[in-house]
Formats: sequence, C-alpha cells, structure tokens
Amino acid sequence: MEKIRLGLAPTRRSIFSAPDALKYRRLTKARLEELEIDFVDIDDINDEGLLYNDDDRKKISEKFRKNKIDGLFIPHCNFGTEYECARLAKDLNVPVLLWGPLDERPDENGVRLRDSQCGLFATGKVLRRFKVPFTYLTNCRLDDPVFERGVKDFLAVCNVVKTFNNTRILQIGPRPFDFWSTMCNEGELLEKFNIQLSPIPLPELTQEVNKVKAEKSGLDETVRYLHENMDVKIKEDEVETVAALAVAMKNLVRKYGCNAAAIQCWNALQGELGIMPCAANSLLNEEGIPVVCETDIHGAVTALMAEAAGMGQTRSFFADWTIRHPDIENGELLQHCGPWPISIAKEKAQLTYPLAFDHPGSITAEAKHGEVTLCRFDGDNGEYSLLMGNAKGVDGPKGMGTYLWVEVENIKRLEAKIVEGPYIHHCVGIHKNIVPVLYEACKYINIKPDFYDPIEEDTKAYLRGE
Repeated sequence: MEKIRLGLAPTRRSIFSAPDALKYRRLTKARLEELEIDFVDIDDINDEGLLYNDDDRKKISEKFRKNKIDGLFIPHCNFGTEYECARLAKDLNVPVLLWGPLDERPDENGVRLRDSQCGLFATGKVLRRFKVPFTYLTNCRLDDPVFERGVKDFLAVCNVVKTFNNTRILQIGPRPFDFWSTMCNEGELLEKFNIQLSPIPLPELTQEVNKVKAEKSGLDETVRYLHENMDVKIKEDEVETVAALAVAMKNLVRKYGCNAAAIQCWNALQGELGIMPCAANSLLNEEGIPVVCETDIHGAVTALMAEAAGMGQTRSFFADWTIRHPDIENGELLQHCGPWPISIAKEKAQLTYPLAFDHPGSITAEAKHGEVTLCRFDGDNGEYSLLMGNAKGVDGPKGMGTYLWVEVENIKRLEAKIVEGPYIHHCVGIHKNIVPVLYEACKYINIKPDFYDPIEEDTKAYLRGE
C-alpha cells in the first residue's frame, strides 16, 4: 500500500512566544519522524518554518500541491493564525488535522507563552465558516499515546478519502438478472462521488483467459500457489482454469486502470469456462484488489473503503448475511461461495465445489474469529450512506464456502436496519475495528455515517481521545 503523505504546516501568531513556537515546530517534526510518518515540511518557506502570513501561505500551498499531499496537518505551536490556516485548508481541499500541544503551567508572574488551546478554538470556528471539514486531535503532549493513535488514525482516514475519490471499478458483465438488489446508478455515482465504472462484456474476460493459457504468462506461478496453499479437490485442468481466470482478471484491472472489480459470477461464465470464479476472486482479494460477486458495484466500493481503513494490515472479505445462529440469540452466519482471502482463514482452505452450484472453483474455509468490523456503502433515491458496526466471531455449525458465524449486540435491530434499507444482504467484513476511521472519513466524502448499534457517542469519544 502506498504511504500517505502529510503536509506539515505548523502555525503561530505574533503576540505569543516566538521561541516557544519554534521549539514546538522542531519537537513536532521530530515526533513525526520518530513515528515514520511521510510528510512535507515548510522549513524552506521562511526562516521559522511556520505559517502566519498570506505570502507564505501561497508558497506553502504551491509546495504541497507539487508534492501531492494526501492530508494537511496544522499544529498550533502557539495560538496560531486562524484565517491563514483556513485559507490554506480551503485551497488544498484535503483532509485536515487540527492539533496543538498541551499548554504549560503559567510562570510565577502568571505569564502564558502559547495559548495553543485557545487558538484551536478560534481556528475550528474559522474552518467552519470556510466550510472546511476537519479532524480534531485532542490538545495533548507529543509523547502521549493519544497523539500517536490520533495521527495514525488520521492517516487511515486520508487513505479512505484518497481511495474513495479515486475509485474505478472493473465491471465484468451486467448484474445477474435475478439480482435486482445489486443494481446501481452509474451516472449518479460519477456525478456525486467521481466513482467510475469500466464495463466490459464477459467474452472479453474469456478471451483474456484463453490468452493467458496460450502464453502461460503468470499461469504456472499461480497454479503452484494454489497447490501450495490450498487443499485441492478439483481436477488439474480445472485448477489451471482457476489460475488463468485470476491472472486474466488482474490483467484487465490493470488495463483499465481500476482498483477493484465486480463480476457476474454466474451463470453465463460457467457455460464459457466450466468453473466458478470464487477461488480466482480469492486470489485477487488476497493481493488487496477487491473482487466482489454478483456485479455488486456498491459492494466493491465498500471493500475498497474497508481495505483503505485497514491500512493493509489485514484483508477484507465480501459476505452475505444469511441465517440466524441456531443456538446464539444474536448470532448470524456470514457466508459466500468461496471468494474470501485465505489469509483470514482459521484452517487450510479447500479448493472445491460451492454449496449451491455444480461447477468447481470455490473455496471452503471458516474464517478466524475475533473482533470484526462489518460495513456496507449503499444508496437509493439519490441518498447514500455507510452502515457500520462491530461483531465478534463465534463457534457454530460447520459450513460450506467461506464463512464466519458472528455475534452482534442486537440481531433484530441489525436485521431491521438492513431490510428497511438502503442496504441489501451483502456486506464487507475486516478483522479490525475500523469504525472510527470510517466514521471520520464520511465527513470528507459527503456520505451519511449509519450505525446498526447505538455506538455513535462511543465512536466520538474514541476520536476525542477518551
């Protein structure tokens, strides 16, 4: 995953201590270096390396644009110059992190050197006047754990925003006829969010598969990977077709400049190739290239958001909400025919046949338990939102395909939320709590955050550093 780059624009105001502002500029920069954060500073803009006047603000903006920053970090090294902060943020149009170091005790004469907290109050108000969304990292010391957590969460927020704003999805075939629930408004996605689709017909995919088989480019390595990492229960010619399909999809993702794909996984493909695409999807999902089923474009967007929020630390998985747990009151089965990345499996995956189809090419494996985030980007009638919440993996009956039994706080509340919409039976899961990152990212991409449990106040408390 590409590193996220911050523009570091520490600020001061003239009536407060200049030496202390310089001190905290140096300390903040050193702390970011210690945390191995990729950033661009403004040390060459003026002798102080601080933002406080308009001529310098223009130079800073130009430098940050040239260096293609993904987020703007504005430490208030004393009170700060709020209108210059707002002008810079408005000009750059990237996520903004607002923070200032905790003020020291006044000296014996009552003199205060910085009043950084007071400056944060002022800048927050002016950013609102400029209609610039921003993220606030609580007033704290540089070595406080909440500082490191806040900066790294902000990097993840920037990653979600960057990914969302640069989404292009390879649409392989139209949705299956029976799946009216996965229809989407291509024009609206482009107009509202700059989400682009690259539609191709199924014959273009099958032609690429045949080309891969003929040229053997990447084929042998993929076949070897399947045998080394899965318990293969299908014929060798079928294994080769699975591998060729994975290579072909990856080639087409690259050809059309996409970062995810959604495929019409049944039933025309089986007549052409004789396999299900689930295991091939799994291979790309393992590489961090989300491929979702049943041409679910909104599902592909969700997977990209989850992957970005997770910062590459674990892979996401695309699932159906299916049935209630037979023994656990608030339990539910997450399952799909077999497209999940094998790195999240708690056992060695089988390359076999799916539950509901006669063609080979599916994976069977139970996913690891533990904490998961479940989410779904969706919309209808011109309104879009992101459903999100937490769950935990639990024991349950053996399943087919890739599956995970989960327990939530209130299954009836969740069930009603999905039925009443705008959501469907598909979601994306990831073995990490990314809810605060997704919640914060929503303010930058203009979609409504939506929870299936009443955890919004807890999420806000976390983001405040509590």
